[in-house]
Amino acid sequence: MNALRPEAARHARLLMLTLLLVFCGRAYGQQDDDPPAANPARPTIATPATITPVGYLQFESGVLGAWHSGEFSSQFSVNEVMKLAVHPRLELLTSLEPVARTWTGKGKTTDAGDVLVGAQAILFHGEGAKPTIAASYFNRVYSGTAPDLDIGGPERSFLLLASADVKGFHYDLNGFVNELVTDGTRRAQFGHTLSVSHALGKKYTAGAELWHFTQPFLRSHAAGSLFNIAYIARRNLVFDAGFERGLTSTSTRWQAVAGVTYLLPHRIWH
Repeated sequence: MNALRPEAARHARLLMLTLLLVFCGRAYGQQDDDPPAANPARPTIATPATITPVGYLQFESGVLGAWHSGEFSSQFSVNEVMKLAVHPRLELLTSLEPVARTWTGKGKTTDAGDVLVGAQAILFHGEGAKPTIAASYFNRVYSGTAPDLDIGGPERSFLLLASADVKGFHYDLNGFVNELVTDGTRRAQFGHTLSVSHALGKKYTAGAELWHFTQPFLRSHAAGSLFNIAYIARRNLVFDAGFERGLTSTSTRWQAVAGVTYLLPHRIWH
């Protein structure tokens, strides 16, 4: 799908930021005493198989810095994921990158990234060590011009997800099948990731992740390790930070992430 014109892209980013400010301002002004708990998926690549509370809109906002990738020397970007569960087994999602500042050998550019929409469905509700199993599907609806990281930007993506708690540790395990498109040529990409976290008291959690994706156009592999920490300010407000180290020659060498997950404290409908 062709990218929007620069003026249209700027207007789209402005509209999105305005909506975020309106939603968040309303939510902070009407905070419940005991709102439902957020269900953060960031800053890891892995996504929980569980979904957000039905009827509550969740924002996952963050910034990312990346250094020494195949397409650039450094990049700083803003990313946003919005989630809304419409049924105890079904969640709607959208993922977007409003702006990315990139430095290459030819200078620096400012671009918008891709926009994807999708849904996640729970196939089996687990409890404790018995995992919750889910599947999700994403489709790209806007092709941004910002350079991609080592994983690339999928045209379509299918995920199988599992999450459970075992002896004080929580894990999220994902398997990916993506469709990548370059110059009209389509290739299948396969990946998997495992994220494990552990609570440090009532306010903090620490986690680590290992991930791997094929790079079909390079006939290579990207892999990395991520370490993160999260601070639970309130049940519906979680801050996070982390760093990632690429493990292969075609992986982005270093990445640093920081952000916030915020679940609006009132249901959109009753």
